[in-house]
Amino acid sequence: MSTLICGSVAYDTIMVFPGEFKDHILPDQVHILNVAFLVPEMRREFGGTAGNIAYNLNQLGGKPVVMATVGQDSGMYLDRFEKLGIPIDRIRRVPSAYTAQAFITTDRADNQITAFHPGAMNHAHENRVADAGAGIELGIISPDGREGMLQHARQMDEAGIPLVFDPGQGLPMFTGDELLAFIELAEVVAVNDYEAQMLSERTGKPIDELVKLAPVFVITRGGKGSVIHARGETHEIPCVAAERVVDPTGCGDAYRAGLLFGMQKKLDWPTIGRLAAILGARKIAHRGAQNHHFTAADIRSQFAAEFGQMPW
Repeated sequence: MSTLICGSVAYDTIMVFPGEFKDHILPDQVHILNVAFLVPEMRREFGGTAGNIAYNLNQLGGKPVVMATVGQDSGMYLDRFEKLGIPIDRIRRVPSAYTAQAFITTDRADNQITAFHPGAMNHAHENRVADAGAGIELGIISPDGREGMLQHARQMDEAGIPLVFDPGQGLPMFTGDELLAFIELAEVVAVNDYEAQMLSERTGKPIDELVKLAPVFVITRGGKGSVIHARGETHEIPCVAAERVVDPTGCGDAYRAGLLFGMQKKLDWPTIGRLAAILGARKIAHRGAQNHHFTAADIRSQFAAEFGQMPW
């Protein structure tokens, strides 16, 4: 059985400025800002929420079906997916657009200036859940085009597919009522602690009330671990120590792949949370969202070493 992953497939172009932005921006002249930063270091990474989740789930031995939109420059990304064994037949190519991409400049103090071009992501609504094929037993709505996210959530509900709602950086696109409608349709809501606060502000409901609106509500807290509110029970999930801390980009997506895999395997929620935490720790030890490598056997072995049991 497969997991339908709706979200973005994107390129991330990351540039490193060896100085600090503050030394080149005059505070009293920001109304006529015109600056240029020399960036000797640059790299291009594969990214996007759907791409990242599928990458992790595939390595675990899951069966991701990515439903996304890409542009005329998507050949390199699609070729890579094919080599990894991730199906691309549900990824729509939009010849008139570019693949979504982020241009991120980071300075020596870890400040960032980001420009994001949605490109083909704006065509996400042209995909339909009904066209994803048979054998879908679980789905996730992650950041994507606004109309696509709204439509795909309703379509999954109509198809009887249990839904994980992961608003991520797409959260500001929606009104409080729209966010509450997503939560009402979801089996699982997954947010980080900052997004939980934003969700509370947008909906006008306190977090302790929001967590009761979905059967399962997951809040990740970075180095403080995560908490899973599941059907009246609260499970504190410890953070797993990483081999080294290099780059948090994509850690949330790795965690969500663990959630999806654990749900497919029908594991209990404390086990699912610990499995997801291990994936997040694996990712943070590498640069970029899709440069870490592991096998299902690696994760089972680490789980046994960390928690004294085998997860599946």
